[in-house]
Amino acid sequence: MKCPYCGELDTRVIDSRATEEDTVIRRRRVCEACGKRFTTYEKMETIPMIIMKKDNNREAYDRAKLERGVLRACYKRPISAEQIQKTVDAVETRILNSDMKEMKSADVGEIVMDELKKLDEVAYVRFASVYREFKDSNTFLEELKKVLDGGAKK
Repeated sequence: MKCPYCGELDTRVIDSRATEEDTVIRRRRVCEACGKRFTTYEKMETIPMIIMKKDNNREAYDRAKLERGVLRACYKRPISAEQIQKTVDAVETRILNSDMKEMKSADVGEIVMDELKKLDEVAYVRFASVYREFKDSNTFLEELKKVLDGGAKK
């Protein structure tokens, strides 16, 4: 494994651990040349999921895009990075365990909203407002009423 600090190829593993879900192995490494430590993650390669967009274009599933959406929804909320990663992991698990090779972006959005409901009501409403393309304040208020009436209780 190439050292991210000095580019040396001679690194060694000093610790390996499975994640909580046993789907990823976390490895602590040390560079033999510069002595710096870094972490790598080993994950089983899966058949790529194809996401069908609203305009019928198709693109490969992109975890980074999912993370950006969840991060945007959680911006300036009292939510830890660990909670955000667990939410993204939960969404990804649901998507990849669906046994489908293609999934509509609308279905992905619903899964994200479902997981955000469990995490934080404000993040949920933020995501829903973008995802559902609220056209006016009445649409926003309708979604907010659902949350207040218990539709998004933890």
